[in-house]
Amino acid sequence: MSEFRTESDSMGELQVPTDALYQAQTQRAVNNFRISDLVMPKQFITALAYIKQAAAQSNYELGHLSKNKAQLIERACQEIIDGQHLEHFPIDIFQTGSGTSTNMNANEVIATLASRYGDEVIHPNDDVNMGQSSNDVIPTTIAVSSVINVVYELFPALDQLSQTLERKKSEIGEIVKTGRTHLMDAMPVTFAQTLGSWQHQVDSAMAGIRYSLEGVSALAQGGTAVGTGINADPLFAEQFCKNLSANVGVRFVPSKNFFYNIGSQDTIVALSGQLKVLAVAQMKIANDLRWMNSGPLAGLGEIELEALQPGSSIMPGKVNPVIPEAAAMVSAQVIGNDATITIAGQSGNFELNVMLPVIAYNILQSIELLANSSQALADKAIRSFKVKHTNIDKALAKNPILVTALNPVIGYAKAAKIAKQAYQDGRPILDVAEQETDLSRSELEALLNPAKLTQGGL
Repeated sequence: MSEFRTESDSMGELQVPTDALYQAQTQRAVNNFRISDLVMPKQFITALAYIKQAAAQSNYELGHLSKNKAQLIERACQEIIDGQHLEHFPIDIFQTGSGTSTNMNANEVIATLASRYGDEVIHPNDDVNMGQSSNDVIPTTIAVSSVINVVYELFPALDQLSQTLERKKSEIGEIVKTGRTHLMDAMPVTFAQTLGSWQHQVDSAMAGIRYSLEGVSALAQGGTAVGTGINADPLFAEQFCKNLSANVGVRFVPSKNFFYNIGSQDTIVALSGQLKVLAVAQMKIANDLRWMNSGPLAGLGEIELEALQPGSSIMPGKVNPVIPEAAAMVSAQVIGNDATITIAGQSGNFELNVMLPVIAYNILQSIELLANSSQALADKAIRSFKVKHTNIDKALAKNPILVTALNPVIGYAKAAKIAKQAYQDGRPILDVAEQETDLSRSELEALLNPAKLTQGGL
C-alpha cells in the first residue's frame, strides 16, 4: 500500500499521507508552514468542533442542510470533542493570520469522518463550512475556547485557592508576626491580615476576569467574510448561539457588531489584561511565601513550606520553595503572553485581524498555566505550610518599630531615641522603654501589645 494518496483542491493536486483524515488544503499548510513545533492547542480544536457541530445543527434547523448530513457532521464533531483524532490537526500556529488553514483542517477532517459513517459524501466547504467563513469561525473559536477554559478550569482552581486561604486563616489567623515595608521591619500584622490580603487579590482578579467574559461571550459567528454575513442565513447567528450554549453549558450571544469582532480582538486583549492582573497577584503571593520561608537559619524563617523534593545536586539537606518558584515563572510567562496578545491585537487591518492563531495559542496557554499553578499553590504550598512560632516571637519582641505605638504618649523624638537604643543594644523595646520613660511596665505592656497593635487606631 502506498504511503500517500492524491488529493486535489482549487489549486491542483498534491500528495497526502494515506492515513490522514485531512485533505489537500491542510497538506498545503503543512508544507508551507514549517516554522515551529507548536500546533493549535487541544482546547482550541475542541471548541472548533463544538462550533462546527452547532453550525450543522443550525443549518439543518433553518432548512439548508439535510438531516442526514447534519447528523453525520455532528457525530464526527462529537468524536473530536471527546478527544479523538487530535493527531490530524498538525498545522503550525505560525500560519496565515486569519487561521484559514486551521478552519479548513477542521472542515476536511470532519468531512472525511462524516463521509465514512454514511452513504453520502460530505463536502468540507459546502457542508461543514456552510454559512461560515474562517474570518468569523476563528475569532469565535478563540472566544469560545477561552470562555470554556476559564469557566471550567480557571474559576474552579481560583475558588479552590481562595477557599484554601480562608481555611488557613481559620487555622493560624490569630498569630501575630512582624509586618514589613521596603523589606524592613514595620508594625505587626496577623496571619489573617496577610492571608486575607492574598485572598482579596485572588478574588478581585477573578471578578475582573468574570467581568471581561461578558464581552468575550458575544460571538462573531454569522458575520462571515467581512462582517456583512454574506452567504449566511440572517437567522443563523441567533440559532447558532442557542445550539452552542446548550451543547457547551455556557451562555453565548451573537455580537451586536460583527465588524467589531472580526476586525478586532479587543475583548480577548481585555481578558488577557485581567489574566495579567491575576499573574501579578500570583507573583506577589509566591514571593511573599518565598521570603517568609527563607532560611531555615539565616533568613526570615517565619514559615516552613512542605518539603517536596531535594533542593540541590551538591548540597545535602537543602530544600527549596519549588511551588512558589514555579508559580512565579508562570506569572512571568503570562505577562509575556499578554504582551504578545497586545501586539497581535493591534493587527486588525480594516475588516480582519491577521494574528489570530498566535492570539489563540497565548490566551489559552495563559488560562491553562494560571489554573494549574493556582491549584499547585493551594495544594502544595498554602494548605501545608507550618508556622515557626519561635522565630516569629523572637523577631516580634525585638522589633524596634513597635515604639510607634508610643508616639501619641511620649512624642516622635523620644520614641525614635528608644527605637535606636533598642536596635543598637539588641534588647526588647519593652525593656528599653521602661528604662527611658516614666511609664510603668504594665502600661508599656498594654501599649506595646503586638496583637492590639494589629487592630489600628489610637
